[in-house]
Amino acid sequence: MTERRAIMSGSTFEEEIGYARAVVHGDWVHVSGTTGFDYATMTISEDVVEQAEQCLCTIEAALAEAGCSLSDVVRVRYLLPDREDFEPCWPTLRRRFGEIRPAATMLVCGLADSRMKIEIEVDARRTATSGPTLTAD
Repeated sequence: MTERRAIMSGSTFEEEIGYARAVVHGDWVHVSGTTGFDYATMTISEDVVEQAEQCLCTIEAALAEAGCSLSDVVRVRYLLPDREDFEPCWPTLRRRFGEIRPAATMLVCGLADSRMKIEIEVDARRTATSGPTLTAD
């Protein structure tokens, strides 16, 4: 039987809405749309670039708990309410994904809270170099 495990970040949204920050399913790790909230303090910056950085820190922590890293990301989705906010984030995104080159999509859409300026979602595939792949019989 393939491993299926939920990873929680401590966000109050996970409990209130009923989802996990990430789900590990076999070699795959699916990270939920992650916003710029610092879930330890439930605060969020007003700056879109700082929000993007926080999104990636939260995503990195979820991937690490799953036994992989940003280098294992194969798909990334960027969701922003304001298309003008995307370009200022490019240097941050290039610094984290420039060598990895995952497939990427940017969508303009409304987000759940007006303070949210960016949401990032990723899919990663754990490999032999990522760490052990766990399976259950």
